[in-house]
Amino acid sequence: MLAQSKLLRLRHHHRLLPSRFSPLRRCHSECPSSSPAELTATQAVEVLHQWDFDQLRPFLFEASHHLPQIIVRLNSIPKAVDFLNYLRDKAERPQQALSYAFEGALQLASRHPNSQQHLLMLHTYRKSYLSNISLTAKSAYLLLQCLGKAQMLDDSLLLFNELDPSSTSSLISKLRGLFKSGRTHDALHLLDEMLDDFTGEVVFGELGRRDHRGRDFADEDIVGLVTKQCEHGVFPDAFKLTQMITTLCRNRKNVVAWELLHGVMRLGGAVAVEAASCNALLAGLGRERDIQRMNILMAEMEEMRIKPSVVTFGILVNNLCKARRIDEALEVFDKLKGKGEGNRVGVEPDVILYNTLIDGLCKVGREDHGLSLLEEMKTKKQCRPNAVTYNCLIDGFCKAGKIGKACKLYSQMINEEVKPTVVTLNTLVDGLCKHGKVHRAVEFFNEMKGKGLKGSTVTYTTLISAFCGVNNIDKAMQYFDEMLSSGCSPDAIIYYSLISGLSIAGRMDDASAVVSKLKQAGFGLDIACYNVLISGFCKKKKPERVYEMLEEMEKIGVKPDIVTYNTLVSYLGKIGDFRSARKLMKRMLEEGLQPSVVTYGAIIQAYCLKKNVGMAMMIFEKMCSTSKVPPNTVIYNILIDALCKNNNVEKAISLMDDMKIKGVRPNTTTYNAILKGVRDKKMLQKAFELMNRMIEDACRPDYITMEILTEWLDAVGEIEKLKHFVQGYPAPSPASSQTSISF
Repeated sequence: MLAQSKLLRLRHHHRLLPSRFSPLRRCHSECPSSSPAELTATQAVEVLHQWDFDQLRPFLFEASHHLPQIIVRLNSIPKAVDFLNYLRDKAERPQQALSYAFEGALQLASRHPNSQQHLLMLHTYRKSYLSNISLTAKSAYLLLQCLGKAQMLDDSLLLFNELDPSSTSSLISKLRGLFKSGRTHDALHLLDEMLDDFTGEVVFGELGRRDHRGRDFADEDIVGLVTKQCEHGVFPDAFKLTQMITTLCRNRKNVVAWELLHGVMRLGGAVAVEAASCNALLAGLGRERDIQRMNILMAEMEEMRIKPSVVTFGILVNNLCKARRIDEALEVFDKLKGKGEGNRVGVEPDVILYNTLIDGLCKVGREDHGLSLLEEMKTKKQCRPNAVTYNCLIDGFCKAGKIGKACKLYSQMINEEVKPTVVTLNTLVDGLCKHGKVHRAVEFFNEMKGKGLKGSTVTYTTLISAFCGVNNIDKAMQYFDEMLSSGCSPDAIIYYSLISGLSIAGRMDDASAVVSKLKQAGFGLDIACYNVLISGFCKKKKPERVYEMLEEMEKIGVKPDIVTYNTLVSYLGKIGDFRSARKLMKRMLEEGLQPSVVTYGAIIQAYCLKKNVGMAMMIFEKMCSTSKVPPNTVIYNILIDALCKNNNVEKAISLMDDMKIKGVRPNTTTYNAILKGVRDKKMLQKAFELMNRMIEDACRPDYITMEILTEWLDAVGEIEKLKHFVQGYPAPSPASSQTSISF
């Protein structure tokens, strides 16, 4: 096949053969029939009959390039062979003359009705008597064509190996150039002319590259290029096939990769398909969670007797775990161990496979099952548990809130002489902090530092965030300084946590200092960070810093969001600048941001604080009628409290009724506000109704409720009602309570 393919290439490119095949690079076909060369050939044929060396000398040395025409004119293969023998024996420098004369003999043989037989005879003659002469391009083409038809592959290969590598490399360079420029269709045409193992190397190598300097190959071109090679018996080896499939899958071309692999299998290259190539496709399918095709490919591997490796099963188990199909992953794992219907497949589970399955079990809350696999690993010498095994289990128990078991596993890890890693440290520190054991996390961190294990950025981020969360900013700053001194580079999360914590705590100068360090480290503020700073400066009543933040945002292209506007509207409302607040809301609408319930709540509360309940009610009614944002419990509470304080209890009561109609659930704060109002208006019967409604709504009274009702109900002799109320039972109204009692 190799020799045949090289012959095919030579057929179209014989003019590219090197000079050592043809010293003068000229043949008789290039001369017109009426040229002087034709006349010279006629004269030479007459001379040949006399075999006079002196008369032949001009043809042998001065016009040897005419010899092909002279030999053809002899019109006899035996005479041509006699002349070749004459040249070999008589010529002083026979190489050049023999080269041209042999070309003529081959041309004469190719024109004979029994050309194949005569050409093979000349090939045998050359091997025996003229093996040291160089062939012209035409001679090489005619011989290779003949040998290819005769299926003489060894002779074809030997002959082709005489080619100057420059001819091969020029074609290969041309093919590579077409690939790099993205001219795949032209490359396909060229392949038609030069299909062999060398071009296969180029095609498979180019398709396997991760980056292409030209345009990407079209899907049909990729399959077409490989198919064309395979149809001519040129198959990629396992490495090249794996490389091509990996590249396709990384470029999210799983369908093409699937067609490519199955095309190679179908065309007879199944022998070259190994587990590695299938693993590459399995990994690509796994990234797209295509479990169905993964199972099909696994079945095909078994059918074609492609032996899977432990990596094969690792990919399958890993992706089944990621897809939360743990039971299927366990079935695959049990098959490896020889359980179930399927017998052993000759692959032993390794540590990585065990760890993958344990991690998957922990992620779906089956930590105890993972723990049993840990015990199983201890019985196997070849896959003893390592730090990754313990880290997966510790993380699983921490996320499940079983901190005690996680700490016990850590102790077991130490007893088993498995060295903890920084992942172990971070996992336990994070678990302890998230479950309110920050001081225990600090103790554990100090213990690990004493053993020579330094914390990472993740460790410090966890501790700093935890201390910011409990408003212990001093401790957070302490760990921030420690982090800097230990050589760990803070990430954006740490800076944001500190800025947020300091701003909430009102330490705006310290927050500004951290902002400066953040910018020096090359980070930029995001909208969340700007919002927390703006909120902090608003609380500190520093409008100049607020405007500074807004100008900075505009300068770097960070647009205000709904949180920014809500913060500013609330601040402007609190300082009584309602005109600016309304302008801000108008601008918000112009920028395509719809006011949220927080926006309405902020402006309504601001009007209520300024005792302008009428305007607050107008905004509330507009919100209910024109806005798509329904009022929530907080807004109702603000208005009910303001109305009661404004001595408009009847309107407050009607708002409570409106809450019920709209399905907005009141809370204890709602009832406390309106109970204060009915107490001040001495509406005892309404108070009893509200107490019963409060029980129905499952709102438990707090100390404010008791403070409102105790003295009032005791003074009017209704303390028993209060006792029933506290116990959660509505008390029957006595006859006396049918009439309103004033106190």
